[in-house]
Order: sequence, then structure tokens, then C-alpha cells
Amino acid sequence: MKREAKRNRMNRIDLEKPMISVIIPVYNGAPYIGKCLDSVGAQTYPNIEIIVVDDGSTDDSGRICDTRLLKEERLHVIHFLVNRGPSAARNEGIRTAKGTYVAFVDADDYVEPDLLEKLYCSLLENGADMSACGADGLKLKEGPAGVYSGAEAVCCLAKGGPFNHVPWGKLYRTEFVEQYFFDETVFYGEDLLFLYQILKKANRVSYIPDILYHYVSREGSQVQSGINERKCTALPVNDFVCEDAAVSFPEAVEGFRQLALETNRCLAVLAARKGILGEGVFKYLKRLQRNTRRHFSWKALALCPEKKWVLTALLLYMNAGAFWAVTRTCQEIKRLWSR
Repeated sequence: MKREAKRNRMNRIDLEKPMISVIIPVYNGAPYIGKCLDSVGAQTYPNIEIIVVDDGSTDDSGRICDTRLLKEERLHVIHFLVNRGPSAARNEGIRTAKGTYVAFVDADDYVEPDLLEKLYCSLLENGADMSACGADGLKLKEGPAGVYSGAEAVCCLAKGGPFNHVPWGKLYRTEFVEQYFFDETVFYGEDLLFLYQILKKANRVSYIPDILYHYVSREGSQVQSGINERKCTALPVNDFVCEDAAVSFPEAVEGFRQLALETNRCLAVLAARKGILGEGVFKYLKRLQRNTRRHFSWKALALCPEKKWVLTALLLYMNAGAFWAVTRTCQEIKRLWSR
């Protein structure tokens, strides 16, 4: 009887901790969503709800999530009839969330069991609006644990470290996030816009270097697929962030310009991979060249982490056709060497 009473008392204490809502957008993630849900369900933090938003998946993702409802009472599944994009899926999760805090996890990825507990303790102990942790699977500039003002956190965002410019691997006060929903007209770069607006208004942001989030890069993901108009929605995002930072955070503007140059370079490479330099491909390359010239500065270029990035960014700045020719040649050489 004493043991049962103690267990009930501990359960009450656990439930007295504020709820954390974990929002997971999923689109055609059937091979990954099971491991993702297992890792979120195994959290040591006791009081959570798991909100999965099936963004019009055409594979078995929705069915897998519905099957999980039978054994996971903390799980809620929302189905979109058509694909609306990660911003709309995350926004639906935010609107549904009952938690005092919100965290985002991508369906391709998985997390450590103490992710939420450590993020919660870091946020609470430091009186922060947001806490962030280390992650693997991405190239990040690592750093020690620290507490940053909003302005300092914006500078961290601009230089790409110690925390990254994606919404996952972080914990937010729900009331804070509800002021800055994701822009549903943006399909590439929406993460940067969301975090920039969050950090611009944040009082304090805490960071712990523990690797608690595991990013998984998969074939056919948005990052690896070809260029299209959806991806070009990143350009006005970079325009806005660079222009706003020039006024509000001048010390961070060169970092954001470097990020804009790198976005243009990556999109131009995707355009070149389309093959023949037809009118459509050349239109994209010229558009990216104009945007590169808009944000170009030698200080921003000097911040590029790799020399080959510097060279390709310069090539795109000078001549879009030459950029296409060099990129295609390098890809062909790489293909021949891999035989």
C-alpha cells in the first residue's frame, strides 16, 4: 500500500510539471516516422503531448501514425487532405497545442530521451524565452553553454553557431511562439524568418552543447531536390532579414548576407543539375545572380566556410552562364571518378 501511495504521489508531481507540446510535421516520411515517434515517446520529461500533422502524405505515413494512436494516449494526429507545406503543418500544431511550452521535431529525425528535460531545465534556470541544444548531422560552429540576450542570439543566428537556424532542437514558451506563426507563403527559408522574428523579441535565450537532436538527411528531401518557385521563396526572406538587420542589428548583417550568398549558390547548383541550359534554367540562374549582386560584399564573402563556396559564389556573381558550365563540368568529372 505504501509503495502504491508513493507511486501515485510521484505521478501527481510529474503531472504538476507544465505540459510540453511536441509538434511533428510529416510528409511522406513512412520509413522514418516510427523511429521518430519512438524517440519522442521515450522522453524522460513526464508531461507531454505529441501532435503529428500529416501534411497530405501519399505514402503510409498517415496510416502509421493512426496505428500509433492505439498504444500512445498522448498522441494526436491531424490529417491535411492536400500537401500545404511545413509552415502550415507547424502552424496547425501550434494552434492545437495545449502545452505551456512547444518543441518541434521533424519526422525524419530522432531525439535523445532527455531532450525535453534538459531543454526545460535550461530554459527554467535561466529565465529564458527559448532554449537550444546541440545537434549532429549538420555542420555547426560549436560553442560552450551560455545565456544570450535577444540581440546576441540574433548574432549567433547570423554566424550559424552555436545553435542553427532551424526550429527543431529548441524549446519555446508557447505564448511567445503564438505571436510569430510561420509564414505559409514561404516554403524554403521559413525557418530563418521564424527564428529571426522570435529572437528579435526574445529577452533571453539559453544554450546547452549536449547533442540531443539527430538530424537525418534523406534522398529526395526538399534540400536535395531540384529548383522550383517554392524554393525561390527563400529570396524575399533573405532580402527582408538582411534589410531589417542592417537597421536593427548592424553587427549581424554581414553574417546574414553570407547566408543569402550561400542560399543563392545552393539554389544555382540545383538549377545547374537540371541539365541543358534552356530558357527556364537560365531564368533561374539570372534571378539568383541578381540576388547575389544585391547582397554581395567582400566581408560577407570572407565569412564563407569553404574556398570552393567562395569561388562558386564569385562565379555566379560575375557570369551565370559560366557558373552553369563549370558546375556541369565538375559534376561530370565527379560522376566519372565514382565509376
